Amino acid sequence: MSFAETALPFDDIRNLVKSMPGPDESAVQEVRLRDAQLTKPAGSMGKLEEIAEWLAAWSGKSSPKITRPLVAIFATSHGIADEGVSAFPSEVNTQMVNNFAAGGAAINQLCRANDIGLKVFDLAVEMPTPSITREDALDESNCAATMAYGMEALAGGIDLVCLGEMGIGNTTVAAAVLNGLFGGDAAEWVGRGTGVDDAGLERKRVAVETAVARLNGEKDPLEILRKVGGREIAAMVGLIIAARLQRVPLVVDGFVTTAAAAVVYAMDPSGLDHCLFAHVSAETAHKRALDQMGKSALLDFGMRLGEGTGAALATGIIKAAAEMHTGMATFQMAGVSGQS
Repeated sequence: MSFAETALPFDDIRNLVKSMPGPDESAVQEVRLRDAQLTKPAGSMGKLEEIAEWLAAWSGKSSPKITRPLVAIFATSHGIADEGVSAFPSEVNTQMVNNFAAGGAAINQLCRANDIGLKVFDLAVEMPTPSITREDALDESNCAATMAYGMEALAGGIDLVCLGEMGIGNTTVAAAVLNGLFGGDAAEWVGRGTGVDDAGLERKRVAVETAVARLNGEKDPLEILRKVGGREIAAMVGLIIAARLQRVPLVVDGFVTTAAAAVVYAMDPSGLDHCLFAHVSAETAHKRALDQMGKSALLDFGMRLGEGTGAALATGIIKAAAEMHTGMATFQMAGVSGQS
């Protein structure tokens, strides 16, 4: 039975998180043993060797290979966008979904360049969630159903999944989620997002401060998610959990996707071990969020677009790591003298 066909109240989701499997240590050991025999000095490929081990740990495959990677973009709309927190209007959401379908977005080009599949999930783009400054974004039933919907993104034999999102106003929502989870002042979590001016940045700070005040000290990660989050963040939380349960390594993109990852982290600090963080966003609070979770990112290219663009770039490197490990000859195979 699929996730979407089952009732998933928050207690069930908490139980799923508790049941998430750990790494496949035997697959990691086999990767290490083969790596020691490859035609190169030990450790000479640095981070690529670590990535090969990570793939083995979370795919359960001792010969890691990426054949069906997917960027999953979750698109939705936010009522908070009407409060001047973005440089773009909400109509851009529908326009960008159409642009994805037409192949005209940045993510389309990066997926094509790295041979990655792309699927866009329309989470009621025409129906924005309420403004989180005044009321909860979602009730428990809708939040849980959206998480279950996100879990379905893994259908079809996907062996590496990348988080992507689209939603005007969602850096404000992500900032509210992170502020609710990790505390601090609202100003520490807001940035310019789509490029707001100083007045827009102040509106954004006030919006996050007001939304987090509505939490009234709430510490439950799922309650924080439903009250000040959004549909795309809820769906990505579901996908992160499903990827772990189905042993599919996952790549987190930027600031908004990291907010979804932070919800899982707050439920279980080891719950993101199957995730690789693609890049440090130019959105100023992204590194703060990574630091809070003790995570480091693969790339720092000054990007802040979203859409899964950083994750798509990182996937090219991940695929290269897998090909290097599985395709390189051993000293014996190549007739090359090994280290004495």
